[in-house]
Formats: sequence, structure tokens, C-alpha cells
Amino acid sequence: MADHGVAMELQGRAAVVTGSARGIGKAIAIALARRGADIVVSDVDEEGALAAAREIEALGRRAQAVACNVARREEVEALVARALEALGRLDIFVNNAGITRDTLLIRMSEEQWDLVLDVNLKGTFFGCQAAARPMIRARAGKIVNVASITGLIGNVGQANYAASKAGVIALTRTAAKELASRNIQVNAIAPGFIETEMTRELPEKARQAFLANIPLARPGTPEDVAAAVCFLASPAADYITGQCLTIDGGLTIN
Repeated sequence: MADHGVAMELQGRAAVVTGSARGIGKAIAIALARRGADIVVSDVDEEGALAAAREIEALGRRAQAVACNVARREEVEALVARALEALGRLDIFVNNAGITRDTLLIRMSEEQWDLVLDVNLKGTFFGCQAAARPMIRARAGKIVNVASITGLIGNVGQANYAASKAGVIALTRTAAKELASRNIQVNAIAPGFIETEMTRELPEKARQAFLANIPLARPGTPEDVAAAVCFLASPAADYITGQCLTIDGGLTIN
């Protein structure tokens, strides 16, 4: 059964969400489905993607699971082809897949740098490029890229991650300019301290230090992030492009 607890403003739309087997990506995929969209769940974790797709089908939406390493152009192009084959259209593409390999700059290996930039930045480039082609033909589409406040303010031990997410913001603004004439809106979100498997592993002292700097005095949830993505993917955001929406409880205004 469809969920009638939220407005079905995305009824009839088709969306791809990368890195959506768990965490923020899965929350985004489910939130889009609750608003009426059919979903392609994409992840390197094929079993997790299949499980997430089953949850979406239980909401009354069509869902397809596709294994994809976004750092490989051919796999991203195959992902878009599968989405078009399964759902018949592509209206929304969310570049969410991302990784971290944290260590201090002075200790960071070339491999750690390359891996994070390949997945987070090059993967987003491949996603924008592959999604843009059918959207250009349709003369409509929404691309939402997941950046991070780390790309705005930096963070100790995350030179590679910060550089990749700053790059995502710059890529978003350029893609927005290039695709605007085809009625394609490209925006980014920059989550702050969000409750995920990754942040739950932080030492309690580090966790409390983050919370002390958040004016709203709580961590965000994956659902907080998903709600912002749904807004940017909806008709309500038709006149918004090239923006980076910060979702951080006020952390970056301190």
C-alpha cells in the first residue's frame, strides 16, 4: 500500500539513489518512495540493496536493486541504462555514494587520497554525466549531490574527504549552469553531524565536542537529510539550482 502520511508530490517519477543500501542513502530512497517515486537502489553491497528494494516495494512502489561501483564509469552508465529499462524514465538522480579513509595529512598515503577522490568526486562526476543524457532528451530532471560541511569548513584528519566534498560543491554549481537551459536543476546538500553507523563509532568525548557546537543541541538523523533531498527533487524546487543546502543544526554558523 502507498503511504498516505506524506504528500505524493513525486507520484510517477523515477529516481536512482547511489549508496542506498543503508544509512543516509537508504533513508533518501525510502523518503522518495513515500512521496510516490519508483526507485533504483544502487550500492556496492548487492545484498543490502536487494533488502532495501524489498522495503520500498512494501510501500507500494516499484523498486530495482543494482550493484554499482560509482568509481567505474562503465558501471554508472550501466546503472542508468538499467534504471531506464526497469522504470522507463529517469527524473531524479541522487549522488550519495561516498567513503572515508581518515588520517592526518602528513600520514595520508596516495592510495587513501585516490580512493576517496575516486568514489566521492569522480563517482559524482560520472553520475551527473550519465544522468544528464536522458534528462537532456526529456528536457527535465533533478540531480542532487551529497556533499558535506567538511567540504565547507574542513576537518582534522580528513584532507581527502574535505577536498572531495568541496569538489562536489564546485561540480554542482558548474553542472547547474551547463544544464539549466535543458530545465535540469542540479543542487547539493551538505550534512553535518548525522547519526549513522560511522558517527556512532566516534569516541564519546569527540561526540560531545560536536554536540557542544550545534545550536540545535542534537545530532541530525538520516531522515532530516532525506527530507531536504525530497524537497530539492520536488516541483517545489523548480526555480532552485546550483545551491548547496547545509543540514547541520546550525553547526557552521558558530
